[in-house]
Amino acid sequence: MRRQLNTLYATTDGAWLHKDGANIVMRVDREERGRIPAHMLESLVCIGRMSISPQLMAFCAEQGISISYLTEHGRFLARVEGPVSGNVLLRRRQYRCSDQPGHCATLVRHMLVGKLHGQRAVLARGLRDYAGKLDDQPALEQAVERLTRIPKRMMRETDTDSLRGLEGDAARIYFGAFDQLIRVGSARMRFHGRSRRPPKDACNAVLSFLYTLITHDCRSALETVGLDPAVGFLHRDRPGRPSLALDMAENFRPLLGDRLALTLINRKQLAERDFRYLDNGAVLLKDDARKKVLVAYQERKREQLLHSFLDEKVDIGLVPYTQAQLLARHLRGDLDAYPPFLWK
Repeated sequence: MRRQLNTLYATTDGAWLHKDGANIVMRVDREERGRIPAHMLESLVCIGRMSISPQLMAFCAEQGISISYLTEHGRFLARVEGPVSGNVLLRRRQYRCSDQPGHCATLVRHMLVGKLHGQRAVLARGLRDYAGKLDDQPALEQAVERLTRIPKRMMRETDTDSLRGLEGDAARIYFGAFDQLIRVGSARMRFHGRSRRPPKDACNAVLSFLYTLITHDCRSALETVGLDPAVGFLHRDRPGRPSLALDMAENFRPLLGDRLALTLINRKQLAERDFRYLDNGAVLLKDDARKKVLVAYQERKREQLLHSFLDEKVDIGLVPYTQAQLLARHLRGDLDAYPPFLWK
């Protein structure tokens, strides 16, 4: 099994990152604030305004450490990486499959079944944990039942657009019931429907930030096994969009995004004071709150779950890499179908 390396998240505005031997060093106002050996890292994510020395950038490229730039609100800006080492034969197979409607629909179907399985698991767990305490328990029970039926309808569909339509129906059901899982009294911490660019409430601000982190990890996993993260099956091709990384991230959003957001809010690790409320209705994470989310995200990735297809326990942080390997094996013809990640 591949070793799980770390992602270094730099979040301090005005920081200067540079190379010192085989170490990455952060300085703020000429004072050293952190130092980490490069061999422990697989990626560097810069959130906010900071500078990186050309020497460090070249060193990271040589060592296979990708550098990603995000705005302070978590929106992806750019990525710097060394020479692409993708498997040309695998990528050609990937491109051919993406242009074949039948094969594309089959892959999309399996990806979405994995996503809906995760969404149903989130609601079902809430139903178990808060039985008798919910505002509208019958509505939540009905949402769980409907999310059980939609994957069965998906298995009969052979058209990608129809599958996307069923995914949209499932999203409306899922997010329509999501607010019941928030167990804090503050009105500002409630969920008012999915919103983005910008998020309109605190819960959406956390979800959007986590989804960006998940997509980053999926992109790294796909590049590691030799696939092109820009050419997907569910998400249509668009310049600058990592479509395949977004495809794969859908499977992990319920586990690594939604469940973690609910945990942080319900345990009051995040509260009203951790957000900025702007005049245009946008709600954004403050700097210290982003750090809380990043720490919790890294801790969650160290936990283990049973992989139903491999029948062995794996670190959650390694699951994107495992799924990228399984997708590559399927595209090469070693597996008859792509097995999505199913968790309980």
